[in-house]
Amino acid sequence: MPSLSFSHLTFSWPDGTRVLDGVTGAVSDGLTALVGTNGTGKSTLLRLLAGELSPETGTVHRPSRVAYVAQDVALATDSPADAVMGLSDIRAAIRAVESGDVDQRHFDTIGDDWDAEERALATLAALGLPADTLTRTVGELSGGEVTRLALAAALHANPDVLLLDEPTNNLDQTATAQVLAALQRRHGATLVVSHDRRVLGAVAAIGELRASSLRWFGGNLADYEAAVEAERERADAEVKSAAAEASRQQRELRAHIEGEGKRQRQGAKQGKDMPKILANQRKANAQVTQAKTSAVHEARAEAARERLDAAKDAARRDREIRLDLPTTAVPPRRDVAALNDIALRGWRLEDGHRVNALIQGPERIVLTGANGAGKTTLLRALLSASARDYLAPSVGTVEIPVPVGYLPQRLDVLDPNLSVAHNVLRGAGGASPHEVREQLAKFLFRGAAAERPAGQLSGGERFRAALATVLLARPAPQLLLLDEPTNNLDFATREQLLQALNAYCGALVVVSHDADFVAQIGPTREWSLANGALTDSLVR
Repeated sequence: MPSLSFSHLTFSWPDGTRVLDGVTGAVSDGLTALVGTNGTGKSTLLRLLAGELSPETGTVHRPSRVAYVAQDVALATDSPADAVMGLSDIRAAIRAVESGDVDQRHFDTIGDDWDAEERALATLAALGLPADTLTRTVGELSGGEVTRLALAAALHANPDVLLLDEPTNNLDQTATAQVLAALQRRHGATLVVSHDRRVLGAVAAIGELRASSLRWFGGNLADYEAAVEAERERADAEVKSAAAEASRQQRELRAHIEGEGKRQRQGAKQGKDMPKILANQRKANAQVTQAKTSAVHEARAEAARERLDAAKDAARRDREIRLDLPTTAVPPRRDVAALNDIALRGWRLEDGHRVNALIQGPERIVLTGANGAGKTTLLRALLSASARDYLAPSVGTVEIPVPVGYLPQRLDVLDPNLSVAHNVLRGAGGASPHEVREQLAKFLFRGAAAERPAGQLSGGERFRAALATVLLARPAPQLLLLDEPTNNLDFATREQLLQALNAYCGALVVVSHDADFVAQIGPTREWSLANGALTDSLVR
């Protein structure tokens, strides 16, 4: 029996945009994934299932214990971690009893949960969080630790159904493995929205949300991709067949029209020797027959064209970004950036760690390190050499003699109130609106799409707009810094990012826990950050 079911769910945003239309499905015990291109409504569906949103039509049948962890965990920085876990009152009561206070209200608070703290610590440990986590506040934790704390709170509640939206974002490989192991061990139903191939490789079923409808596939990512590829091959074959049929019907219609014209001319010659009344009757009969025959041929041709259009739509592959960015080129051995004896803010200077590093030419560097090691802080220290908005290192200097582009995790390079074109124009000094629109077409923003406000874009569109804003800036960036660029990206947008990076000719520094993505960008060096020290090594 399913743990959660939903039937004919329909949902639209206040502006009338339809997100879901008659979506039906069920989730049973075990690990199930939900996939789909950015903007198809995956997060919206999770919120409907969790009860955070109400559908226009349709019903959701859920058990009493449902836990939901959103994509961007929003916890107040001053919140104690034990309060997030729902343990602050119980911990305080246990401490009071242990100190000799036998007030009955403490025992009422504890109830039968004397082992609640031990169970919570076990859950935290399973997710790689230290034992002192419960004594800290949210503001003292890194972004990855906050994500795991929220997940630990959901797991500790032991819900019948657990709904997770991109739970491995910002997590390093070790943390991701720990989260995945915890999800596989748990009893009950778990529905996870994810584009993480490691997570999708461990699920028992995948639901694909597309064009406002939901389809289910049994098995993991490999099974899903095989099924989708088989569909594409069948669709490609149908396109070829439909194209041949449309061409044949068009030829037959043309031949019919030409033949009918010839018969009319011959009939006109023969009618000269006939009585007028007989000739008129024959002409009328011929016109009726011609109309019927022409209608049949035209209907066949139209049906063939419709079949071809439908086949093309079914076989459509996600569009590709095609760029040519020679202005970003950097000559080999040219100095691009230098870190001179720096220490980042938050590092203990008494440890004596300093970072010295040099980037030359079109190098591609992957920056690795555990959550909280300071990777984002190091990227921002690099940016401080050319932008006052970023904090310089507490010790040492940074030199960057080339233009820099930066794509942050939250894509906050966009003004949500401005159009896509206007966002790009702000940084493309000297470029005309026509030039910007021509370039935006290569990022798949054509015509009216370039005039849409950034705040109305889907996740994938927002990412492409942010990428265009960075890459189309003037002067063109010859050093590009990317901070977890594949977070929240569907498979198609991820491929579009790789296409853009393949066209990029400058130096690249990327923070990413996506090993497959890192391999595909072809890194030449690896910077590994740990305990305030940077290890620099060649990638072979």
